[in-house]
Amino acid sequence: MIKSFEEFPLDAALLRAVSETGYTTPTPIQAQAIMPLLEGKDLLGIAQTGTGKTAAFALPILQLLLQSGKVRAPKCARALVLLPTRELAIQVAECFEEFARFTSISSTCVFGGVSDFPQKKALSRGIDVLIATPGRMLDLINQKAVSLRALEFFVLDEADRMLDMGFINDIRKVIAMLPPVRQNLFFSATMPADITKLSSTILRRDPIRIEVVPESTPIERIEQSLYRVDKKRKGALLRALLLENENMSKVLVFSRTKHGANRISETLEKAGISSAAIHGNKSQTRRQEALGNFKCDQIRVLVATDIAARGIDVSSVTHVFNFDLPEVAETYVHRIGRTARAGKDGAAIAFCAPDEESELKAIEKLTRQRIPEGDPAIFSKMTEVKESPRERAALAPKKPYRKPLPKPPRAKAPASTGGQEPQKMNAVKTIGKNRLGSRARKRLRDQRSEQ
Repeated sequence: MIKSFEEFPLDAALLRAVSETGYTTPTPIQAQAIMPLLEGKDLLGIAQTGTGKTAAFALPILQLLLQSGKVRAPKCARALVLLPTRELAIQVAECFEEFARFTSISSTCVFGGVSDFPQKKALSRGIDVLIATPGRMLDLINQKAVSLRALEFFVLDEADRMLDMGFINDIRKVIAMLPPVRQNLFFSATMPADITKLSSTILRRDPIRIEVVPESTPIERIEQSLYRVDKKRKGALLRALLLENENMSKVLVFSRTKHGANRISETLEKAGISSAAIHGNKSQTRRQEALGNFKCDQIRVLVATDIAARGIDVSSVTHVFNFDLPEVAETYVHRIGRTARAGKDGAAIAFCAPDEESELKAIEKLTRQRIPEGDPAIFSKMTEVKESPRERAALAPKKPYRKPLPKPPRAKAPASTGGQEPQKMNAVKTIGKNRLGSRARKRLRDQRSEQ
C-alpha cells in the first residue's frame, strides 16, 4: 500500500506543489488510481464526493503532459474535463492550477452564465487542460473557438449527476467529436444501468475499475439525525437548532426550490444568523461571492438548491441540513457528502414533513439504514417569529375564483310619442353639439317660455 506521494514516479515540480498544498498521505482512490493512469490505462472510478478523486486524475494527467513534450496548438486542447456545474468546474480548475503552478502546463475553465469573450481569448492560444461544462463546451465548439482534434485525455466526472441534470445528449455530441486514440477517465458516485451503458461507449476494452466505497452508501463518519416537523414549522426548528448549538459553525442548508432558499436565508438574517443563498437565478458573480464569504467564515449558513449539491468543496462544513427532503434518494447522498471531508467528522440533519414520508423511506432503503430521531427537547425551545403582513399574505391560501354575477340589463329608453318631451331632448342635444351663442340661447329660452 502506497503511504506517500513520494512513492509515485511524479515530476519534482508536481511533488513540490503537492507538498505545499498540504497533501501527505494518498487517499484510497489516489493510491489505487494514479499508477494505472500513469501507465496509460482507461479508468472507471466509483467514489463518493470528498474522497480526493480530483487529485487522483489531475496528477497523472499533468505528469503525462509533461512527459510527452508536445506543444499545444492554437485553439486546441490536449486534455478535457467535463463537469456538471459551474462551481464544481471552478474548483477542479483551481486544483489543476495548484498542482501545475511550478510547471509550464496551462489550464482554463469555461462555463455558461458569463461572457464568452475572455474564454475564447484564452483558447485562441491553445490550452493544455480545459475544464468545462457541457453546454458552454458545445457552444464554443460550434463557434469554432476550440477544437478537439489534438485531444489526448478525456475525463467525465460526476457522470451520474450529468445524467440527472439532462446533459446526456450534450455529452454524446462531445464524445462524437473526440479523436479515436485517447486515454479516458470515467468517474461516478453511483453506477445505475444508464451510467454503465454510457461508460461502455467512452472507455476502451477492459478498463481498470476502482470502487472505493459501497455504491450509494454515505460516508461512515457522518452522524445523521431526523426531525419530523410540519412544513410551516421547519424555519422555527432550524433557527432553534442554530441558536442552541454554537458548534454548528459552518452550516450548509439544502432547499428544494429557489424561492424557498431565499426565504430561509431571509428568515435566518432576521434572527441574527448570518447567511446567504445560492441557486440558478443568482448571477455567477453573486454565487461566487456568497461561496467565497462562506469559505472565509464571513457567513455562518449557506442556503443552496441542488445545483450546489456537488459544486461546493469546503473541507470544514460542520453540518448539512436537508430542509426539504429531495425527490431523488441519491441526491440525499450527494448532499450530505458536503460534510465529513478531508478526514474530518460531520453531521447531517434532515427535516421530514408528513407529506415527505415516501421520500424518507426511499432514502433509508437506498442507504440501507434507518436515520435516528433527533433530540425532541429542541421543540420546547422553538419560538415562532411573527411574519410581516406581506409574508402572511404570500403564505395565506388563495380564495377560490368565483365567476362574477352578470350585470342586470339596462332599461331601454321609452319610445318617442311625438310629444313635447322629445323636442326638449333634441333641443338640449343641439345645445351640447353646436355650443350656441348667447343670442341663440336667449331665443331658445323665449321659445320655451311661450310653449
